[in-house]
Amino acid sequence: MPFSAQTTADGSLTFFSEAFGELFHSHTGARQEAEMKFVAACQLAKKAPGGNRLQLLDICYGLGYNTAAALACIWRANPQCQVKLIALELEASVPAQAIAENLLNPWPQPIPQLLQQLSLSHHLETEGFSGQFYLGDARQHIQKISQRDFKADAIFLDPFSPPKCPQLWTVDFLSQVSQCLKPSGILATYSCAASVRAALGLAGLKVGSSVSVGRRSPGTVAGFVDQGFIPLTLKEQEHLQTRAAIPYRDPLLQDSAAKIIQRRKTEQAACQLESSSQWKKRWQKF
Repeated sequence: MPFSAQTTADGSLTFFSEAFGELFHSHTGARQEAEMKFVAACQLAKKAPGGNRLQLLDICYGLGYNTAAALACIWRANPQCQVKLIALELEASVPAQAIAENLLNPWPQPIPQLLQQLSLSHHLETEGFSGQFYLGDARQHIQKISQRDFKADAIFLDPFSPPKCPQLWTVDFLSQVSQCLKPSGILATYSCAASVRAALGLAGLKVGSSVSVGRRSPGTVAGFVDQGFIPLTLKEQEHLQTRAAIPYRDPLLQDSAAKIIQRRKTEQAACQLESSSQWKKRWQKF
């Protein structure tokens, strides 16, 4: 079934997923979210001039906006920089429809052409760009990628929200993802959920906030070392001490969403941590 296109506040289009009941991007601006919550958060404009090669891992590639924005940023800062991309996406129909509706055309050439070729062939090698596209369950692909010792300068973590797609927010999955990050690399995601930040911490990463874009909530950045991340506020730090911070778990990386959600609910019910409602009430006083 084709996805329905919707215009976001910055004029860029996104799709609505009937299966997940969510937009692929924030309604406040799809392109803005890609450029700020992912590309700027990973400091690619700063990293590009310092070397002749950057490696990207785009988890839940979707319409291709994060990758397109990254390539534009990198080649604007350093036209000679070679980029290697690994992209993970569940369904081929998403990038295919984005290409068919010319949604990548606002980015400068050769970016739309390169990503069109990549979405069709799933593998592309050019003088300045190499890309590999993996379709299907990201949990299975990430294990193979980490075993190949691929190390990314930037990881874009962009699944649907944790309640809708818990499979890709578990501490087990994120532990595999962290193995694909360079010591100097940065992971960025739009989510500021306590469960996500806690899982990233358990995966061995230091966590900070990214700037708020079009809404009150910031995103999250993570890395093995703090690279000037915006520190978590005291309120955010205390949120990580509540039941909300109990992460999703999927030990064998194969459980259904329902099973993963129920496992977390059981763990939350058995713990003695403060509830999110109590945490919110305390902070409403300030």
